[in-house]
Amino acid sequence: MRSQESKILPKSDYYVYAPSSLAKKLYLYPHSTGYFYYEADYQIKRNSFDSFLLMYVVKGSCRITLPEETLSASAGQFVLIDCYQPHSYGSTNAWEASWLHFDGTLARDYFTEITEHYGNVLSPSDPITLNHYLEKICNMFRDSQPIIESKISAYITNILNALLLPPAYNKNTLNQATTIADSISYINENFQQDLPLKTLAQKANMSPFYFTRVFFDETGSTPHQYLINTRISAAKYLLKSTDASIKDIAFHIGFHSESSFCSTFKKWENLTPSQYREDSHP
Repeated sequence: MRSQESKILPKSDYYVYAPSSLAKKLYLYPHSTGYFYYEADYQIKRNSFDSFLLMYVVKGSCRITLPEETLSASAGQFVLIDCYQPHSYGSTNAWEASWLHFDGTLARDYFTEITEHYGNVLSPSDPITLNHYLEKICNMFRDSQPIIESKISAYITNILNALLLPPAYNKNTLNQATTIADSISYINENFQQDLPLKTLAQKANMSPFYFTRVFFDETGSTPHQYLINTRISAAKYLLKSTDASIKDIAFHIGFHSESSFCSTFKKWENLTPSQYREDSHP
């Protein structure tokens, strides 16, 4: 649809949507979305507009007035507004923005978490990709594509999750996170084998010291702790779900002796494997 608002150029378009009851129950969903070309001196002021606004400034800049502060946003920045509260935005100059009014079961939790840590004006490390998600949502309506609410919810979630990352979360940090995710997958697939730190670090193309530090930053545990935790989790499943002997379980999950397994299990669970199995089968 073409906007009829004053000081919005006719080539601007927007689309409204009424979510299903399932979307209201499970998803993040759009109320309206569009791309606006704003003329100079555009200003909108609302006491309430029941939704949250996610806006990406493509060109120019704008000022946002919230109950407790006034902010400015420039090209390349995102704006996140709780439209249930009084708010206004506009500019004395021309500007452009893609935008989405959305809501959903986790919308307020996302809004609170993001704005409490990083504010209402955000500068993500990869704004183009995030705006691409906004464009995908708008293009569903613009091109009369099937409206798949789960897919739209995934796009919105991807944007909000990215906005939860610290602004300093640069490309190098993202690459490190991807590397550690690959290391975790490798451990999960090969925990039954010997996995010395040197081997894991080599696969990650890092020194053992640096790998350990980055791994801890991403997971909150050292590689060895993560490996042991994975083995103990596997042991707990086998103790609950099978009649395999404790010795067989010990060797199956990567321990070299039954005694080593039992002492490690007790250290982690405050129970021996036998006690854990008995507690699981009253």
